[in-house]
Amino acid sequence: MHKGLAAFVVAVWAGLFSPALAVSGQEAAKAMPPVYDYEVVATYPHDRAAFTQGLVIRDGVLLESTGRGLSTVRRVRLEDGVVLDRKILPSQHFGEGLTELNGRIYSITWQTQTGFIWNKDDLSPIGQFTYEGEGWGLTTDGQRLILSDGTPKLRFFDPETLTETGSVDVTLAGRPLNQLNELEWIDGEVWANVWQSDFIVRINPADGVVSGIIDLRGLLPAGSIRNPLDDVLNGIAWDEASRRLFVTGKNWPALYEITVQRRD
Repeated sequence: MHKGLAAFVVAVWAGLFSPALAVSGQEAAKAMPPVYDYEVVATYPHDRAAFTQGLVIRDGVLLESTGRGLSTVRRVRLEDGVVLDRKILPSQHFGEGLTELNGRIYSITWQTQTGFIWNKDDLSPIGQFTYEGEGWGLTTDGQRLILSDGTPKLRFFDPETLTETGSVDVTLAGRPLNQLNELEWIDGEVWANVWQSDFIVRINPADGVVSGIIDLRGLLPAGSIRNPLDDVLNGIAWDEASRRLFVTGKNWPALYEITVQRRD
């Protein structure tokens, strides 16, 4: 998994991040943000049929949204992966990311420009909202909702009025980075999966600059991957109280608690 930094940059930026970003080895070496490796702390069961789009943990319970087929919002017991509650979205909607703020779960959809609001404790419906463009990932900084739409933008919304209040362009080495998918707010940064890659990027929400790359290659054993185009990393949950980090992917049989360490 470990390579020399320059070789790693060229391989990742010219390969796995393409067409999101491609730079020369010399440019990459100059502008490369820190790279982080991972260590698995614990492994938990995960519903193999869950095409994971959003992931949050609150009070020891996972809140998860899924897409494809019957798109759902669900409450999941961490220890054994048992689904405690589940709501199915109307069939015209393809479920995408979700987040929780002040007891409300906000979930978004891919192309129908519709969001849903649910009660955190029992998933009873509270309301709906609309937005322009596609919906991919969703998180919150405690004041705003932050949405990704597959472009190199993070978009900010007022959680009460559900109106868009601004946006920031995300850049890696000065170049736009698209394919930003599931999001999580961690210690003042937005962490984002890059779709169809094994990498999470850490984004400064003030200026959109990528401040770090987390290399999660090899986390899911190769023998567990049934479809490499679908069974991709997607799902970040941060338990702020216990400072535990969880990650999973679409159709993954496991959810992992990990720690990350900066690569020397």
